[in-house]
Amino acid sequence: MFLSKLRQRRGWIVRAALAAMLFTWANTPRPLVFLGPPQTVQTRHPVLCVHTRLTDEVEPWKILRTLEMVREMGAPTIVEYFPWAYYEGQKGRFAWGHADMVVDFARNQGLTVVARLGGLVPDWARRQPDGTLPMDTYLDADHFADFGDYVYAFVAHFKGRVRHVIVWNEPNVTLEWGFRPVDPEAYTNLLRMAYTRAKEADPAVLVLGGALAPTLEPEGSDLALNDLIYLERMYAAGAGQYFDVLAAHAYGLKFPPDEPPAREALNFRRVELLREIMDAHGDADKPITITESGWNDSPRWTKAVKPGARIDDTIGGYEWAEAHWPWAQTVCTWAFRYPAPQHSYGDYFTFVTPEFQPKLIYEAVKEWATR
Repeated sequence: MFLSKLRQRRGWIVRAALAAMLFTWANTPRPLVFLGPPQTVQTRHPVLCVHTRLTDEVEPWKILRTLEMVREMGAPTIVEYFPWAYYEGQKGRFAWGHADMVVDFARNQGLTVVARLGGLVPDWARRQPDGTLPMDTYLDADHFADFGDYVYAFVAHFKGRVRHVIVWNEPNVTLEWGFRPVDPEAYTNLLRMAYTRAKEADPAVLVLGGALAPTLEPEGSDLALNDLIYLERMYAAGAGQYFDVLAAHAYGLKFPPDEPPAREALNFRRVELLREIMDAHGDADKPITITESGWNDSPRWTKAVKPGARIDDTIGGYEWAEAHWPWAQTVCTWAFRYPAPQHSYGDYFTFVTPEFQPKLIYEAVKEWATR
């Protein structure tokens, strides 16, 4: 009885504390948002792109300020994540409010939005085998059509506002594939479904397939599958007819941007090996978009570089793409800003702090973008 009352009292305390927090939040003055007239990005380098990561940013003024700073830096394109579970919590019922705000604010700033779809699977569409670890990225084949419906709804809703959509993210990584063995053939089926539905909603939309993580993991690995092997198996399964652009990730790690590619190495130019595979399968005319890229300057991560080297390598990567990759539409760097600190090496990928303090790399890229 005593324990029951104690738990009840604790419940009251917690609910009272939450109520007080919500009351404080609701009554705290916040900056008003005025979009103003449409803006234009001033840049001499249209290859410049950043991953904005506004998925979990809820305050409109912070979303707008982020996008203003992207424009002011000179990046005309952003990649943004639109998780399925966030927008279709109940089957067939879509809540586009936050997505509309992000897209409309970005367009107001003169930015092109590349929309990354998928990732988090709604509870109603997640049917994992008994005894498996619950994973919000798990999508079984019986629900591929439901994801196709989400892609159709997204593309139809944003027709004329969003022209590029990425199907899933890093499907060659176990964690992103529901913590089960990766499966290029199954991903190809998902890609086919998404591509078909996207084109039904808007024939002009461009579908980006792949978004492959660079990795050396061999077949049978519990963690991932080598991106080169994965892409070969995608083509063998018929994926070539179901994407307009290949999405790829190109991280430099400790190597400079001009380090030559090699099958046994992970570096920025590894994407050239993906290009060779595309060419060999008759897709020489298809472009590649680097949807994630960058260097890290954490003082504690073994794959990081010094802050000055990070600046030089990042700009050098943009310049390498401009000079040597006519097939690369954009090089999108991870990540412009997080809504809150990650308290890990991930914080050292950003251009701007959660408090909107620009880092040295922001100022350097901004200066480069206009020269």
